[in-house]
Amino acid sequence: MINSAVEHMLTENKEKFLIPANIVANVLENNNLYHAFLVLTRIKYAKIVVLDNDGRYKGLLSLAMITEQMFETETINVEKLKTIKVADVMQTDAPTISDPYDVEQDLHLLTDQPFLPVVADNGDFTGIVTRRELFKAINHLVHDIDEEYDIITKDQM
Repeated sequence: MINSAVEHMLTENKEKFLIPANIVANVLENNNLYHAFLVLTRIKYAKIVVLDNDGRYKGLLSLAMITEQMFETETINVEKLKTIKVADVMQTDAPTISDPYDVEQDLHLLTDQPFLPVVADNGDFTGIVTRRELFKAINHLVHDIDEEYDIITKDQM
């Protein structure tokens, strides 16, 4: 369990944790990999959220998943990407969260993920929480905790 003073400081700017769905780059599960490859290349991300036509979260797609599909025995076939759907290769078991402000859960899961999709109970994609935004909160904590609290070590007691 996170110390309440630490949690308080980490969540002072918690509204910045959630990057809303309407500004998060995504692809649709029925897009072909060629389209997804172009999107990922243009936005310079390594991984992207996959949605269905109704805005419900379906999974994640990485550049590595796409490039793996291009490899043939001795060549790379980019045209092959036009015949494969995102749904055929996307990752469906990536962790998701429903509460973007559960700092303890976020910290635990962001250890191994660059971002966490935030998904409502009905499956609607509501946004992402990024490791970057949580690191900003940690940076604030480690630099400013002594401005809000008197820190006394056990050996000073």
